[in-house]
Amino acid sequence: MNFNKFLLDSKVAAGISTAGYSTPTPIQTQTIPKILQGCDLMGLAQTGTGKTAAFVLPILHRLLNGKSGRTRALVIAPTRELAEQIHQAIQLLGSRTGLRSAAVYGGVGIQPQIKALKSADIVVACPGRLLDHIGRRTVDFSNLEVLVLDEADQMFDMGFLPDIRRILTNLPSRRQNLMFSATMPDQIRDLADEILKKPVRVQVAREAPASTVAHALFPVARHLKTALLLKLLDSMRAESVLVFTRTKHRARQLAVKLGKAGYPSASLQGNLSQAQRRDAMNGFKSGKYSVLVATDIAARGIDVSNISHVINYDMPATPEIYIHRIGRTGRAERSGQAFNLITDEDKAIVAAIQRSMKTPVEQRTLTDFNYHTPVSGAGTRHNPSNTKKPRHRRSGGNQGLREGKGVFAWLAPRKAKTSASLPS
Repeated sequence: MNFNKFLLDSKVAAGISTAGYSTPTPIQTQTIPKILQGCDLMGLAQTGTGKTAAFVLPILHRLLNGKSGRTRALVIAPTRELAEQIHQAIQLLGSRTGLRSAAVYGGVGIQPQIKALKSADIVVACPGRLLDHIGRRTVDFSNLEVLVLDEADQMFDMGFLPDIRRILTNLPSRRQNLMFSATMPDQIRDLADEILKKPVRVQVAREAPASTVAHALFPVARHLKTALLLKLLDSMRAESVLVFTRTKHRARQLAVKLGKAGYPSASLQGNLSQAQRRDAMNGFKSGKYSVLVATDIAARGIDVSNISHVINYDMPATPEIYIHRIGRTGRAERSGQAFNLITDEDKAIVAAIQRSMKTPVEQRTLTDFNYHTPVSGAGTRHNPSNTKKPRHRRSGGNQGLREGKGVFAWLAPRKAKTSASLPS
């Protein structure tokens, strides 16, 4: 199967070739024909399944028939990173169409956005800055034909639903509506009922981690987390590692510590300027930074296909967030690893994740790591000088991993063969 079956305009097909796409993903196969037919749609798909192209391609095809220079499509995204990612996808896939896209989000100057909005066929926006433009009357939606709400569950998590409802009052009532979400909590179901008219529902995977990702639990005392993380990084062969923390402050601090230990690192969190966020993302994509430490909200929109490991330094609050996090690895049929540093405080969430996965997760420990260092001596464990082989000097072997046996009594790890090395 290839993209020719969709009978897209030749200019859109040329953009597909430019992007190097060959075979549609399942979400694209199921949604593109329905969107081309003009149906409202609810798409349930995990991160990294190709859903951006699933709505961008039929929108480009539709807008080629009509007068350009008027805003006829609006895509709303929860974060600046995701908005920029969608904007770039439109520019790439629509490179032969002559259609123009404008990205609208906070943290940058508003005047260039006002200028871009005057001739934009497609607007990709975050809710807050979009309401600012609506209030200034610098955006005109009188000719709007298509509305897309991307990552709807994250919009709810970030408290954007009141803003979304305010935006909807400024849009024409006659339009095609498309919603995409990784999960379907009650609030998103209610919003879908409000917005969508006789929608087609497409779900390409159950709400569970991808089968291409292997999972492991690493029990550790809270004061030894950083030391264990450094030991893990030293033991494994990883090109690109994404580490999640619960707070902005911890993300920043941890990235500094990893950098001092010899691992080129950056943080992605809410206190950064847009220029700093762009540097962190571009540096991670290019390989300048081998480790990116991020919070959940800041990580939304990360689109790096070659992430080998996701490490949960802090465990997430829900299984749904866990799915979002580890969805950054194991993409496009590649294998990935999800490592979880867990303490006794994580008992409930570990149990919930294992119920969601319908299988126990293997428990592991490192044979050459001292798990009994007391709190008073933890400072020496965090000293970067203890990491003798920094990331960029990559060690020859991945020694020291074994299956954990009874580190935490409540874990009940899966029985497995003892492993002598970390999976690369």
